[in-house]
Amino acid sequence: MTSIKIRCSLLVLTFLLVPLKHLEAQNDASGEIESKIDAIFKNFDDLNAPGATVAVVQDQKIIFKKGYGSANLEYGIPNSPSTIFHIASVSKQFTVFAILLLEKEGKLSFDDDIRTYIPEVPDFGKTITLKHLASHTSGMRDQWTLLGLAGWRFDDVITKEHILKIVAQQKELNFDPGEEYTYCNTGFTLLAEVVARVSGKSFAEFTEEHIFKPLKMSNTLFYDDHEKIVKNRAYSYYYVNNNTFKKSVLSFANVGATSLFTTVEDLALWSMNFSSNTVGDKTIIEKMNTLAVLNNGETFGGAYGQFVNTHRGLNQIQHGGADAGYRSYLGRFPDQNFAVMVFSNLAQSNPGNLALQVADIYLEDFIEKDTSTSDTTTQDDVDYIKLSSKDLEKFNGHFWNEDQKYARKIYVKNDTLRYFRGEGNESALAPVSPTEFKMLGVNIDLRVKFSELNKKRKMTVIINDDEPIISYGFTPPSYEISDLKEFTGAYYSPELQTTYNAVIKNGKLTFTHHRASDTSVSSAKHDMFLAGGYSFMFERKANKQITGFRVSAGRVRNLWFKKVN
Repeated sequence: MTSIKIRCSLLVLTFLLVPLKHLEAQNDASGEIESKIDAIFKNFDDLNAPGATVAVVQDQKIIFKKGYGSANLEYGIPNSPSTIFHIASVSKQFTVFAILLLEKEGKLSFDDDIRTYIPEVPDFGKTITLKHLASHTSGMRDQWTLLGLAGWRFDDVITKEHILKIVAQQKELNFDPGEEYTYCNTGFTLLAEVVARVSGKSFAEFTEEHIFKPLKMSNTLFYDDHEKIVKNRAYSYYYVNNNTFKKSVLSFANVGATSLFTTVEDLALWSMNFSSNTVGDKTIIEKMNTLAVLNNGETFGGAYGQFVNTHRGLNQIQHGGADAGYRSYLGRFPDQNFAVMVFSNLAQSNPGNLALQVADIYLEDFIEKDTSTSDTTTQDDVDYIKLSSKDLEKFNGHFWNEDQKYARKIYVKNDTLRYFRGEGNESALAPVSPTEFKMLGVNIDLRVKFSELNKKRKMTVIINDDEPIISYGFTPPSYEISDLKEFTGAYYSPELQTTYNAVIKNGKLTFTHHRASDTSVSSAKHDMFLAGGYSFMFERKANKQITGFRVSAGRVRNLWFKKVN
């Protein structure tokens, strides 16, 4: 009898030891993984500096979460997984989801005209649908660029009403709806307003009731009141130099395109909903994840409130965000039922790169073994070559891109070829062949190739193997001060209700504004001037008298300023 008891006791002990050993092995693995993640975030692990938070989801569970650095430098409060961040454009997928919830209830259609719900949107002669707005294909001008041109600062209090007013004043689109893709925040502000008008509740109230509460996202809200107190929030900063930081102030009081406040813990719950369908249903999720299609039938990598790409051979659905000093990223890998999210309160951080390094640790067994670099990370295993300054100087010159109406200057400085976009905005180019260069200091794989076509100098830029961007050599006109005087005067934009004065200052044509900083411009072509990412194309009557100019700036095209004196 005693021997039976002993055997039974040994059997029970063996049973207990097996899972304990397995658990110990798991803990060892977890410790190793945490050490690897800590190494990725080592530059953020300082309570005297802004930091980051990270969470990892696998098979509907949070398997890792941690905070690094400080949420508030004035009080030395550390970041934790429960620290609340402003996550900027990652907000957009929630806005689309809210619209689709209303569609499910039969209260609207994704294909409805925006003017059905917001008649203040001008009639541009073309139907702009909610679907166009949700996929950045509406052709509408971007709210932030418009406000910037109107003299607003991004630390001003900017409300929904301010944005709706400037939208109502617009006379033109960048392009016909559905013809192109150009990132546009305006569309998501309008979508949030549609949700409010259709539901009879503010967008913040609707999302709280229909998304955040059901998903138990208890530390999440859309921040539509810049004076509202939010406990445990992180503040944002930017690096100056010598371990010195400054506050990057954000006073937004508008929602839809931005202004979601949340934690990595709560966003993890949101990422799980794409598989669990706790809120919404499979139809909504599939619609959000589907690539948008242009009028010509082509796709461009954009879905609805999200983007679809691959990372080291794995399908990914992702979006990043950047406002003030806040940076954020959510990447979902649906085939692996995996997600990773990273927030930071440092403007110079790159959460996308950090998140994908974390993903590489967990998804190692799924990654294509012959893929040496990520589609979206910045690993650099390029073999550079040495070219003399004399060889580099062959590429000196100015190059004009007709499609986007911008010029780039290529020149040599300190034995390095430089890609010059405007004052304070240039990048070094490192040679990988006698005629091809890789841009340094950017978070993408950007190559610049030089060649000749029909005796014209040609510069080809390729970003991450996308379609080539082609510019051709040209010689900018040389204006004397006496020539520049005819461009001086006051110019008024009825769409912005603001005036710029063009004056001669320090020998340059300069635009002044009662709020904006003075902007000196350089000649590019006849009657065209450039400053940074802005182009100014002057127009004339038949008698050659200047009537005004049109300004283009990436997400805004051909905005008219009339000469008034």
